[in-house]
Amino acid sequence: MDAVIIDTDVFSFFFKQDSRRGLYVDDVVGRRLCLSFMSVAELRKRAIVRKWGRQRRDRLDTTLRRYVILPYDDAMARCWPEVSAHRQQQGKPISCGDCWIAAAALRHGLPLVSHNGDHYVDVPNLRVISHG
Repeated sequence: MDAVIIDTDVFSFFFKQDSRRGLYVDDVVGRRLCLSFMSVAELRKRAIVRKWGRQRRDRLDTTLRRYVILPYDDAMARCWPEVSAHRQQQGKPISCGDCWIAAAALRHGLPLVSHNGDHYVDVPNLRVISHG
């Protein structure tokens, strides 16, 4: 079974049952779904900032258990500065969070499914699936 890394935005489309999830169904069906540790942190922060209730936070935790969470490791930490420096040198800085997500995809050699494909333009060797 092929695996893909799901960006925070696409995860949110499925979690909220947003109509845009339909754009990505064919890209994820039958695949092992992975998330970067960074996406998990972003999702949990969103729950705090938006003052989600216990039930919705429990649903998030239950949903996250269906994904492979890719943890930080040294190999990923070696990808991060390469991506960040490359984008900076191109005059297209990348956010810290997006850089960690890109580093996770590169470290594991997996395509990244993101509705924000423009956030990852010109990242060498990164395969991005985007319909946004």
